[in-house]
Amino acid sequence: QMGMYVTLALLDAANDRDPVVQEQVRKSILTLGNQQPDKVLSMCQDYLLKHPKLVVGHRVLILQTIELVVKSRIDDISYPKIKSVIQLASDEMTKSKEVVPEWQQAASNILVAVGNKYINDIMEEILSKFQPGVLPHFFVVQTLANLSDSNVYGMVPFLNAIMGTMLPMLGMTKQDNMKWVFSSALCRFSESILEYLANLDKAPDPTVRKDTFSSEIYSAYDVLFNSWIQSRESKLRLTVAEALGSMSHLMAHDKLEEQLPKLLLTILGLYKKNSEHYIITKSLCQVLEASVNMGSRVLETQIDGLLLALHQQVCSPVDFSNPPTVKNHNEVLRCFTILANTFPDRLMVFVLQRLENSNERNRMGSLAVLRHLINSSTSIMETKKLLILASIRQPLADHSNKVKKRVVQVISAMAHHGYLELEGGDLLVRFIIQHCALPDTHHRPPDPEEVSNEALRSMCDNTLHLFTTTVGRLTDVLWPMLLCYLTPNQYASATTPLCKSLILLANKKRAAQEASFIIDFSAQGVDTHTHGHDVTDEPSPRLRAFPLSDLKTPWNHTFSLLGSVSFLYRCIGVILQQCYNKELVRKQLQEILISARHNDAIERTGVAMGIGLCASSHLDGTLEKLEEFGKSDAFRKASGIFGLLKDKNDVDVEKMKSTLILCYGYVALHAPEDQLLTRIDSDILQNISKNFNTKFRNDMQTSLTFVSFIYLQDFIKAEPTDVMRTPIRHLVLTTCANLMYPTILNISFVHLCFCVHLFSFKTDTFDHCDAVPQSVKNLTQAFRILDPPLTENENFDLLKTCLNGVYGLPTNLVTFHNLGALVGRLGPRCTDPNPEVRRAAIDCIYRLMYIQLRYEGFSLDYKDDSVEGLLDVREKLSNPDHSVLYKTCSELTKIISKRLPQQQLSTLLFMLFDGLVDSQSNCSRASSVILNTLLKNRGAGLQDLVPEMLEVLHNRLQLIGEEQVKVAIGQSVLILATQHLQTVVNTLVAYPLPYDSWSCEMWMALGADSTLALQIIEMIIEKLNVMVPYVDKKESMLRPGLTKVATSQPLAMTCALREMMLNGQSADAVAYVFPKLFSSLLVRLGSSVGVHLPKDLNSNSIISDPAHADSCVSLCCVFRVAVEALRILLGRAQLDAVVKPLDQEGAWDKMKDPQQHTTGVTLAMAKHAGPRLPAIVENLCPSLCNIYECQRVTVTAFFSELLNHHVVTELMILDMLMNNMMERITDTCGTVRMLAVRGLGNIAVGSPEKVNKYAKELLAAMSSGMEEKDDPGKLITLEAMSGMSKILLYLDQKNVQLSVVMFCQENDEIRCASIMLLGNLSKFGSGEPVFKDQIHNVLVSLLLHLSDPNPQVVKACKYAMRICAPVIGSEQISAMFQKHLLEEKGLHYGEFINDLTKYLIQDFPGMLNFYHITVIQFFKSNWAEIRASAAMFIGKNNIYIYIYILVQYLVLQKFVLH
Repeated sequence: QMGMYVTLALLDAANDRDPVVQEQVRKSILTLGNQQPDKVLSMCQDYLLKHPKLVVGHRVLILQTIELVVKSRIDDISYPKIKSVIQLASDEMTKSKEVVPEWQQAASNILVAVGNKYINDIMEEILSKFQPGVLPHFFVVQTLANLSDSNVYGMVPFLNAIMGTMLPMLGMTKQDNMKWVFSSALCRFSESILEYLANLDKAPDPTVRKDTFSSEIYSAYDVLFNSWIQSRESKLRLTVAEALGSMSHLMAHDKLEEQLPKLLLTILGLYKKNSEHYIITKSLCQVLEASVNMGSRVLETQIDGLLLALHQQVCSPVDFSNPPTVKNHNEVLRCFTILANTFPDRLMVFVLQRLENSNERNRMGSLAVLRHLINSSTSIMETKKLLILASIRQPLADHSNKVKKRVVQVISAMAHHGYLELEGGDLLVRFIIQHCALPDTHHRPPDPEEVSNEALRSMCDNTLHLFTTTVGRLTDVLWPMLLCYLTPNQYASATTPLCKSLILLANKKRAAQEASFIIDFSAQGVDTHTHGHDVTDEPSPRLRAFPLSDLKTPWNHTFSLLGSVSFLYRCIGVILQQCYNKELVRKQLQEILISARHNDAIERTGVAMGIGLCASSHLDGTLEKLEEFGKSDAFRKASGIFGLLKDKNDVDVEKMKSTLILCYGYVALHAPEDQLLTRIDSDILQNISKNFNTKFRNDMQTSLTFVSFIYLQDFIKAEPTDVMRTPIRHLVLTTCANLMYPTILNISFVHLCFCVHLFSFKTDTFDHCDAVPQSVKNLTQAFRILDPPLTENENFDLLKTCLNGVYGLPTNLVTFHNLGALVGRLGPRCTDPNPEVRRAAIDCIYRLMYIQLRYEGFSLDYKDDSVEGLLDVREKLSNPDHSVLYKTCSELTKIISKRLPQQQLSTLLFMLFDGLVDSQSNCSRASSVILNTLLKNRGAGLQDLVPEMLEVLHNRLQLIGEEQVKVAIGQSVLILATQHLQTVVNTLVAYPLPYDSWSCEMWMALGADSTLALQIIEMIIEKLNVMVPYVDKKESMLRPGLTKVATSQPLAMTCALREMMLNGQSADAVAYVFPKLFSSLLVRLGSSVGVHLPKDLNSNSIISDPAHADSCVSLCCVFRVAVEALRILLGRAQLDAVVKPLDQEGAWDKMKDPQQHTTGVTLAMAKHAGPRLPAIVENLCPSLCNIYECQRVTVTAFFSELLNHHVVTELMILDMLMNNMMERITDTCGTVRMLAVRGLGNIAVGSPEKVNKYAKELLAAMSSGMEEKDDPGKLITLEAMSGMSKILLYLDQKNVQLSVVMFCQENDEIRCASIMLLGNLSKFGSGEPVFKDQIHNVLVSLLLHLSDPNPQVVKACKYAMRICAPVIGSEQISAMFQKHLLEEKGLHYGEFINDLTKYLIQDFPGMLNFYHITVIQFFKSNWAEIRASAAMFIGKNNIYIYIYILVQYLVLQKFVLH
């Protein structure tokens, strides 16, 4: 018993203001509940039932306590109590139809807690409130979702039935919160099903299969994807996207394959619409996983766009204080892992190419992906190790510490997976050691994300220690390599971490008694190599720590070859290599260059070698000195500057140039690789090209020794074109072949060297030359017949490509940047009238595709099924039939589309644009076929290029005479629009007005697809409804007033609608959206009346002829464009019965009248388009509240005229029109008010049987209109009088009294107008008994309103009572009214009522009781003056009634006495 009292007290205290007290109370109740769960639960239930008006917070606390007791003692609670708890929670959850999250969520949590054990009982209760055809409560759906999370095995058997009931509800759902909860539930359901299927061995029903749910899931997917994901509400979009991701795993394979391109495109598009990206990436990851699991073939066509979008995400900065950004980054990396398992080659090429990007964020993102792939996809990356090692060299040279930090992380990952043991791994170790020696930053970085030198150095120290201690496989790599970094000065600051690592390595080797612990530096084959050079006849960089040893044995042979002077120059180079006094180095270099005998080839070579050796440690200083030497006066005149030096008067400038070029060559040979790449173009090649000259032919052999590393083109050009076999040309070709296996030069450098021009050879000598590979000959022959012929640069690139393919490409490749241009020239030739040309073209494309595969890292003997398909295509091209050729062309394009890299796509497309105007009609048509096929397959990733492509297509239309190609261009525009609708519409709308014929053709093309046309029309309608139709501008400083000037975008959109509707195939779309479109154009018509074109309309137009421009402007008249669009719309909607009378009556011209411009259209629509009117009226209603008067005038006029026709009653839209007209009576615009009054009056014409139904509203409206003050021309008054006359013809006399109801309206004007109307109506009631009764009915109201607080109402009462006085039936009262109730004269109300009461009692004794009851009603009036008058009136009335009764009694007594 004591426990009950304590529990009750705790329940009372549960809503304490102090949160600490609340928590303690909850714990105390839970303690009691753990001891006696049934009793405590009963008390909580009783408490809630006895206190139904508890504040929400208090109820929530008690419900939460129930949940805690249930969770902790579910096994000890009796079954009857469980049932009652379920009932209580269900009732609490659904008691309020409105969503009260805290309260209803607490109740829902109880059901979820109980559902973990009693799922059948819970489902019985929940499903009773989840009935077909009725939208359930928000938290009913939420509870089902939470149950599927908490009790997977219990819920999944119910889900098929639940989703069957739910699917029809999705179409009924209009509110965003319900859409959200349904989407969330579908997401949870899908996740539960997947978990169930993944653990079938534990499931109660192991026969459940994925296809059990596929049909329902796809039906739900259809609603979510095609409707809900387009919502403007960001939270809903994200939830729908999350649901789609989970549902994709349960969709049938064929359905997912069909939907995959659209689904991926939509999900990627969400990145731009939402700032929160984690949910989007999570959904994308699930879709990718589902498509990969089912072996999707379509996914490969989407890979380029996916990689670009994912790379953009992975490059986004990660805020570790914001968990969603961290989760998003991890999900993006997971997406890359999924794609790596299916498309490893394409993914690696993509990632490694991005490492070449100079943008910091791009490199950091690419390195993050690379690190993740190395760690997560070990088996897949095994075959890519050498490719990765070659490509990682590029970011090693980056100057950004943030990039370097990522590089260190990648190297760490590579170390754990065996990369550093391979060739090139020593460079990565050296990178770590270099950055262990970083100097301090000395200043705080302004960017908080910046990585300081100290932080990077510490990271490298830790990484080196990690290599030594945890990566056992690196022991033999690091020992004895690390020893060689102890002595060079540049690594002095890294001594501490180096020594720590060496101690650990030495101890490990000594403990293991490994033979390699003892190092014999004098032995052959000892590798202490720190720079990776293999040199034979110069001092070995391996022994830089021991410079004296550099002068030993290896020089004896060199001395005998080159002589003492050359040897000494090289010795100087070795010494300068070890010198770190930069000024001294500069002086010595200056001395070497000035002192050298440039005529002596051996000495010249020695100078170049010495300077090259010096550059290995002083690259920047050496390049600066060489550039300075190249600009000196010595290169401009042969004498004078060296006058002080002996033997310099005969210096040959050409020989000096030769020395300078050789110096650059050896600098490139010896320079550190990580520094060379950034300087090869700007500092080396550029300066070489300035000094190249072919006059030094006698020194050609010496120069080629250098040119093997630099530049070949000028040599090959200098050779005679009629002789194939010359020593120089042979050496050039050999050099090119050797360069295909560079040891120190990046492949981009090789490409610069490989621009060799062979197309000037005579055909016969070239074709019969054994030195040239057959594939080069074949391509050369094919390209000679191209029309237009290739430029010289294109020939260079082509030959480079061919030779690369012949000699075998290295693994560290750059992009094959001319593939798109070459294929773009060759593709259209595959339909050339000449069969030889067709075959040659397809052979070239076949070869180019394999060259591209080599660039992607495939082996030389690799055979690709899709590329091999080109051989079948070649056979089909032998058929000259045009239809066969174009079909084959389409097959060819699909193959090209599959293999072409994304970055080459734009080049190919613009080449095909040029092909549209090819002189051969076959080829121009083929260009269009290839173009459209490419756009269909790959256009989704070209959004940024859409405006430029449309502009090129617009220009090509002007040059094309072939009708079939014009149609194809229209198809191109249509394809682009299906993929990038918003961009295409925005671009075309922005074209200069008036639209030229080619712009019109492009718009008409968009009408060819009814689905697309529907989307565009709806988009334009939406924009037209919110855009500013015109602006008010001052036309002249000399003239007063403003002029309406049309804004360009709405005008352009109206023109666009006009052109699209001219395409007959748009009829279905127009019919579907007719009510919206008609409404929008009607409003646009109203916005165009009296509106002028902007003066600068043709400022950016392409029209050059002024006369033609004027005619175009007249065609683009604002009003005329709207009229034409409306006329075409009516015709396209097959409403010829509407158009014909308008044409006959000249109604289109009459529309220029602002007040009459809709009359003709409305009349015709009412007669011939009745069924469409309800939807039109519904769409026009919002415009009645528009800020633009002209639009309100248009719609009001339309509605007003509609009310003139009985069709509005037949279509049951009279109420809607009536309500809108009543609202417009108070519009700020007088014209709108006048039209509203007219429309109300028209009811008597169109629907006379409804007049009495709306008598009250109509009489009030008319009386208000007749008393309109802001009516200068009395137009409103006249309309009101006219309307009143029409209404009175059909108004029942009994309804006249309804007008007096308005006496009590709070609106002073309406009260005044109602009273005035009563006076005016007296003329109709003269002599009529019914009207006399009505006057007596309102007499008390009139008398009381003589004291109305509004003086205008008082005057109206006086006027009405004087006018109605003759009808009352009392001469005394009539005379009294005529005498005292004058508008401008004051009135003593008390005396007036006193006298009037006497006459009322005397003349109308039978009405006294009625007067008495009427007066009592005014005791509740809103006005104190009226209430006071009522009290006075009834007081006087009662006195005189008493006197009257007494007198009558006395008279009666007298009669009795008689």
